Amino acid sequence: MPNNPAQLVADAVDRCLTLAETWLAWDGRPIVTDGANLWTPAKAARRIQDHLVDHLAEVEALLAGATPLPDAWHGRTVTLDSDWSRFAELDLSEARSRWTRLGASYVHRYSAAGPEAWDLPRDPNWTLRLIAEHVAGITWYAEQVGVLRFGESASIR
Repeated sequence: MPNNPAQLVADAVDRCLTLAETWLAWDGRPIVTDGANLWTPAKAARRIQDHLVDHLAEVEALLAGATPLPDAWHGRTVTLDSDWSRFAELDLSEARSRWTRLGASYVHRYSAAGPEAWDLPRDPNWTLRLIAEHVAGITWYAEQVGVLRFGESASIR
């Protein structure tokens, strides 16, 4: 469907996957951004996935006329023990499958809802268009890890 705002999400997934393809080179040291945020490939992958799932659930609730569940994620403010795990070939394969399916789910759901639903006010929530534009910001998480190359160490950015 032309101009489907959810295509922004699918495009953002593609960008995240392009960056994630380089994360196999991660040397195990954290990447520090903004002077206080620690990042690892697994943490970025978790945040991308959580964000995609959270807002897709919000879209589904809004379209069903229900109140979306409140956001209870800890987000980027915490680094979980599992965030320190290696990001290996199978992790990349899983990300490709999971993120691509989630991105396509946005596109299909928005297509099914139709253009008349995209800009319908849903106070106090955002419109579906604004949600899609917000979710497309998942590239920020991937950019915190960025492009990694074998032989280069992690950095402070």
